[in-house]
Amino acid sequence: MNVQEVIDWILLDCCGGRKLEQTCDVLASGHAGMEVTGIVTTFMATVDVIKEAIAIGANLIITHEPTYFTGKDELEWLQEDPVYLAKLRLIEEHGIAIWRFHDHMHFADTDRIYDGLIKELEWENKKLDDKDSWGYLIEETTVRALAGFLKQRLGMKVIQIVGNPDAVCSRIGILVGGGSLGLGREQMPMELMRDKALDVMICGDITEWTLCAYVNDASMLGMNKAMIVIGHERSEEWGMKHMAEWLKPLVSGLPVSFVDTREPFVYL
Repeated sequence: MNVQEVIDWILLDCCGGRKLEQTCDVLASGHAGMEVTGIVTTFMATVDVIKEAIAIGANLIITHEPTYFTGKDELEWLQEDPVYLAKLRLIEEHGIAIWRFHDHMHFADTDRIYDGLIKELEWENKKLDDKDSWGYLIEETTVRALAGFLKQRLGMKVIQIVGNPDAVCSRIGILVGGGSLGLGREQMPMELMRDKALDVMICGDITEWTLCAYVNDASMLGMNKAMIVIGHERSEEWGMKHMAEWLKPLVSGLPVSFVDTREPFVYL
């Protein structure tokens, strides 16, 4: 099976074969006709992820996010950059193809990034509304306890919160990745929290003057609002973890492995 055949099976399974005309889901390296020896799914094709793929004999990496540091993997500014050149050399020397699976994954019949996170949390039966992935009704707990649960399930040592850690909560919103920035509408996360009477919003990325400020002011006014920040990578990695499971039966026995990108941060 070659790279294009793997891509076609994925798009057929997720989107019924539908393809977006404008998309960042393109090959960042390699070519469509390459025969695949093994597949790695991951949030981002970092140098360590590439080395792990090489070690296990996989030559196709399916990454959710860019490989070369900008949203569209633009290369013009990198032609004499030592980091890019060293990474490119590693990829080319080992014949690695890298395909980005982002837009179609979010726009599939169900958003498979959310699907993976919710499966990891075991919240599949806790949706506020069957039509949406953002709202969940959980057993009453505290913000502190919910943060501890997320740390345990998502493999985090440190977690950020805004608001009162001891506030009681049960109506939980989730905006993964950049969704917590509003997807082009800065007010969207605040409107969602208000209109759906959410106690806590679990976020990927944040801007400190939008939802962060809204929740902070609400808490200062004595309102039962809080925010838990897990970051872009920790909120989206799980879609790629569980992709390895649903991909295996589609690729004719090719070995498929998930490699955790892990948070880029070191906490001192």
